[in-house]
Amino acid sequence: MNFYRLFILSIVIISGASAKAQVSTVPVKMPVLGKNDTIRVASTNDNGEMIPWIPLNEVEIFAMRLFKSPADRAAFNRLRYNVMKVMPYALFAKRRYEQLERDLALTTEKKEQKKLVKQCDKEIKEMFNREIKELTITQGQILTKLIDRELGRTTYDIIKETKGGVTAFLYQSVARVVGHNLKSTYSPQEDRDIESIIVSSGFYQ
Repeated sequence: MNFYRLFILSIVIISGASAKAQVSTVPVKMPVLGKNDTIRVASTNDNGEMIPWIPLNEVEIFAMRLFKSPADRAAFNRLRYNVMKVMPYALFAKRRYEQLERDLALTTEKKEQKKLVKQCDKEIKEMFNREIKELTITQGQILTKLIDRELGRTTYDIIKETKGGVTAFLYQSVARVVGHNLKSTYSPQEDRDIESIIVSSGFYQ
């Protein structure tokens, strides 16, 4: 059995060596360089001819949007302004809660976990008191949708997971009074105008 395995291994080694030894005999034709050709680029051997190439970044092209009326254009411009206003907050929440989840996964101590949640809650509240409290009702509604877009969970779900169901219920009750809904979800189809604004905004470049 050992001899059989050694025999098979020898065949594999010899086959590999033979494959490496098969060097192309086709003469390689290098491109003619000009005096200004000083940038090194990659190249591909295509049947003996070296073809230089460089990778290009993906370019997204968006068609110019046409509006039925000046009122529609103004409404879209207002929506774009509001989305651009709150998108940084949604991205901040995404990064902060993803960091919280990584930190919670590294410890099983309840005391330490509560400390991490409290610190995250404090940072979110500081941002709220500093900037988010100045948002309009419409901007707040868009923000709750974008948080669901970025985290895949509604604001209500996040509060429930970190602070408990009672706190989430109280927050939702207060939010409803001022015209918000922490359970708002995001749909790329239903919110296609918001989606098109985000895709063309450059936030993910």
